Amino acid sequence: MAISLQAQTRGNLTKSGVKHLRSSGSVPGVVYGKTIGSVLVTVDNRELSSLLRSHANGIIELELGSSGKQTVMIQDVQRDPLNSNLLHIDFHQINMNEPVRTEVTLDFVGDSKGEEEGGMLQIQLHQVEVRCLPAAIPASIVVDVTRLDMGDTITAGELQMPAGVELKTHKDEVVVTILAPQKEVEETPAEPTAKDAAPAKAAKNAEPVT
Repeated sequence: MAISLQAQTRGNLTKSGVKHLRSSGSVPGVVYGKTIGSVLVTVDNRELSSLLRSHANGIIELELGSSGKQTVMIQDVQRDPLNSNLLHIDFHQINMNEPVRTEVTLDFVGDSKGEEEGGMLQIQLHQVEVRCLPAAIPASIVVDVTRLDMGDTITAGELQMPAGVELKTHKDEVVVTILAPQKEVEETPAEPTAKDAAPAKAAKNAEPVT
């Protein structure tokens, strides 16, 4: 299912122009595509942030003013490393009849046997890469951990792919595992050896030097 996003075309901006654009609540970006070429755009920060939380890897119908509606996907997101504010967004135009590669979120369900015995569920992958037609991109892929016992794992190759979806993540990558509980080791002072005790005894029996 595609989600609509409004965009505005723009010209090249100076550093001060980009700074002013961001301070006004917009994010600069670009749309690439075979039929559209390269178009500089701006999008509303709040709308884009909401879309990234719920639909980051899905199909987007980008309303692009005079260029019309463009079917795109997000290719790259740049954020400020200090505060995670959005700095720039790249979209790429897609053809609904051509396969695309994208990442799909994993949805972990069930209570594992290992956890009931005191083990800890450790998730190694939260997303996997897939290849399919845009319309076949799943919202998520379910990972049922119910059968996992202590020390068991699920690899990417064991995931059930929906029809028409090809897994591109390496099949041997560990998705989730059950770790055994760590036992607390009590530290006890070491017993003095005969070698260590001898000097102490000698010191006790020594007479003071006069």
